[in-house]
Amino acid sequence: MPQPDFLPFIHKLASASGEEILPFFRNHVQAENKASGNAFDPVTEGDRAGEVVMRDMITKAYPEHGIIGEEFGISNPDSDYIWVLDPIDGTRSFIAGVPTWGTLVGLLHKGKPVAGMMAQAFTGERFYGDGHSAFSKNNYGTKPLKTRECTSLGHATLFTTDPRMFKGREREAYLSIENQVQLARFSADCYAYCMVAGGFADLVIETELKPHDIVALIPIIEGAGGIISSWTGGPATEGGNIIAAGDKRIHEEALKLFA
Repeated sequence: MPQPDFLPFIHKLASASGEEILPFFRNHVQAENKASGNAFDPVTEGDRAGEVVMRDMITKAYPEHGIIGEEFGISNPDSDYIWVLDPIDGTRSFIAGVPTWGTLVGLLHKGKPVAGMMAQAFTGERFYGDGHSAFSKNNYGTKPLKTRECTSLGHATLFTTDPRMFKGREREAYLSIENQVQLARFSADCYAYCMVAGGFADLVIETELKPHDIVALIPIIEGAGGIISSWTGGPATEGGNIIAAGDKRIHEEALKLFA
């Protein structure tokens, strides 16, 4: 039985959350630190406002569906359909005034990602997919997303949020790849995955992700022809150590180095 088309509703969620979030961007917003010790995990009123409006819309439209949100946790966890929300992925960029953050809206059906969007309200860009196809939309129109060929790590462009995230043997594994690639770039957050989907980059390698960080991006990467998994080649839906690649050849090459 074919899946219902949830993308029109996801566009509505993105628009509503953007209206709530944008008043806080580049407005000297104060951030709270959710982490303990010396760690820094910021949250702003924009994060909370964006998630609240999306949760309200989902509850009204699909009361039987579940929700996993970064800021307000889990509801209806046993539902076949689970919405996975990150109102501002890249809050560090958000509070620094850099528009490389985005709103992530993902949908799981019986544990499988079936639709996802990254929406950047400030630039008006959206990247979305259903695992079979993917598209970008901006002020100039809509076009399909397609990953590019990349035959080896030596020709690849790599993204990661921050190399300092990796510790111990994870750092050794990451550096074994970074030292081989042609170009490495940092701090793009959710944008990095969309650049792989669009054929502008080849790899994203991250660690310590949560489901809300990644579920929405899986249908975009896969819909554009890419591959996304854990470092051991398993599903990416639970987060953790993640690798996304535009070409399966460099995905396989990287997995061998992780092993």
